[in-house]
Amino acid sequence: MFNKILIANRGEIACRVAATCKRLGIASVAVYSDADANAKHVAACDEAVHIGGSTAAESYLRVERIIEAARATGAQAVHPGYGFLSENEDFAHACEAAGIVFIGPPVEAIAAMGSKAAAKALMHAAAVPLVPGYHGDDQDPELLHREADAIGYPVLLKASAGGGGKGMRVVERTEDFAAALASCKREAASSFGNDRVLIEKYLTRPRHVEVQVFADRHGGAVYLFDRDCSVQRRHQKVLEEAPAPGLSAEVKREMGEAAVAAARAVNYVGAGTVEFIMTSTGDFYFMEMNTRLQVEHPVTEMVTGQDLVEWQLRVAADEPLPLSQEQLKIDGHAIEARIYAEHPARGFLPSTGTLKHLRMPEGVEFTIGAAGLGEPGRKAPVRIDSGVREGDAITPFYDPMIAKLIVHGATREEALARMNRALRACEVVGPHTNVEFLQRIVTSEPFATGDLDTGLIERHHDALFAPVKKPFKEALALACAALLTREGGTAHGASPWDALSHWRLNSGYTQTLGWRDVENESVFTATFARDGATQTLEHDGVSEGFTWSEGTGQHEYRATIGDARVTGRVFIDGDTFHVFCLGEALAFEWQNLLAHAADAEGGEGRLTAPMPGKVIALLVEPGTVVEKGTPLIVMEAMKMEHTIGAPAAGTVKEFLYAVGDQVADGAQLLVLDVG
Repeated sequence: MFNKILIANRGEIACRVAATCKRLGIASVAVYSDADANAKHVAACDEAVHIGGSTAAESYLRVERIIEAARATGAQAVHPGYGFLSENEDFAHACEAAGIVFIGPPVEAIAAMGSKAAAKALMHAAAVPLVPGYHGDDQDPELLHREADAIGYPVLLKASAGGGGKGMRVVERTEDFAAALASCKREAASSFGNDRVLIEKYLTRPRHVEVQVFADRHGGAVYLFDRDCSVQRRHQKVLEEAPAPGLSAEVKREMGEAAVAAARAVNYVGAGTVEFIMTSTGDFYFMEMNTRLQVEHPVTEMVTGQDLVEWQLRVAADEPLPLSQEQLKIDGHAIEARIYAEHPARGFLPSTGTLKHLRMPEGVEFTIGAAGLGEPGRKAPVRIDSGVREGDAITPFYDPMIAKLIVHGATREEALARMNRALRACEVVGPHTNVEFLQRIVTSEPFATGDLDTGLIERHHDALFAPVKKPFKEALALACAALLTREGGTAHGASPWDALSHWRLNSGYTQTLGWRDVENESVFTATFARDGATQTLEHDGVSEGFTWSEGTGQHEYRATIGDARVTGRVFIDGDTFHVFCLGEALAFEWQNLLAHAADAEGGEGRLTAPMPGKVIALLVEPGTVVEKGTPLIVMEAMKMEHTIGAPAAGTVKEFLYAVGDQVADGAQLLVLDVG
């Protein structure tokens, strides 16, 4: 086994690998960019080496700097994590040339599976089922268009060197093909440095089911069962679970054996994931093989009781696989939710900012065999994998993931209930998050019943985004309790001599509190009154008895308003009161109604950037007459393209940014003469 390894990655996967290293007594080395100088993964490792600027191109993608760091620290091996250089054959070859073990498959296997088109040919030879499509070398746009027409619409355009949902477009009609192809190629070139694409028949209502495989250098190869990753937005996974629900034992076995056959076809070594697309009738087809550990590997760890990172290290150290196929078993059900800094209601645009308050449900960061948490094979019911802490910033340079929340239950129903409770306990203040959206999916009828496919979110969009009734009165009571406490008030029963305000000789006290409901952009008032021992809170014409006290925990308050009693937490950020109660999150801004009115958006003619990013295309010329919604600008943020449409009908007067310019969140992009 190795004495020291370098982790050529960042965030939660770097922390995850470091945890296994610590348990096994292996020293770990972190690498970091300017933006990550104080990152959690740096603190998690024994040593750390600075490798460059904030962007990935300046740091985590610099092969020579990582090799230099490994040599300088005496690391015997490099773990690439996922993303960045994890599936880069040049990096694997550079490690080999430097005499450093690459903790991953052989260079030849990465090359074979790195090209989706070449991989399809290999799988065809290995008798692994394939979706009809075009995987050829000729990339002439007209030829590609003809091939798509011959396959029949809808078709799926995919970056040949792609992954993670980038460089993918669904094309419904022949008229849309040329524009979709150009966009797909731009995104593929930006993300992978290769704009080659392949075309496949787009299956309606398919499931995305994948199989975890492992192989060693001694002829051993096994599958650690299946996972369902069908719930996706923008072709990126949101919820994953193991095992995949609703599949027969026969289909599971056939899929597992096909995955092992795929691995053997390229003389695979280490951890890999074979991804299949599955129809409603149970037919499955090979999509691709990811030659690395997957983001969703924790659900497999939770149901098998195996530390997959430890398996990677042992295989890379030329040991045989720890277990045979017959020895591998499934225990219960696990679900993973990816908590992202993003704005679901705005097309899942990434959100940036400082994590001013971050509280995850009670759980552990790593459970499988972790010191003090039980032997391998035992699982805690809730696990948190995260690469950030309170006070850290979500920047535009990297993936906006905050944490992975993983739960385990004896049954899928138990795991679902545990996931719902865990999500309700999450508290994040700073960037927007998808926590509430995840709650809606987990409690939705299709997900709860296992009616899964990759179009679940789009198909149930109206229900998933419908307004929901929140505990407004209870949250308002807690916000007022926090405000009155901050302003020097005392709770019912306290001595008036301890109060800094809110007490008057021979008379009662009344205070009008101005608030703005941040989510609904509405201004309202609440009136707090105290007359002797009696306290009331009035809102919307209803006055009810009101008492409060500070709770025992940090930011915790207890309030009674009318017949409702509630305990919750209030995090105060300036004049904004973030209230977490009854599993919901609400925010109220305290304001002087004489000085403030409800915030208003800019005039119809303003078009502002919905996130920080780079302008990569201007789709019309100045002087063009456009309708509301006409695509005007394409921006790139976190290597994903976002097309921005006209806010109203009018004439484009001028663009305020050129292609290649970096744009701040909220910056005005153009001048539009409305009308």
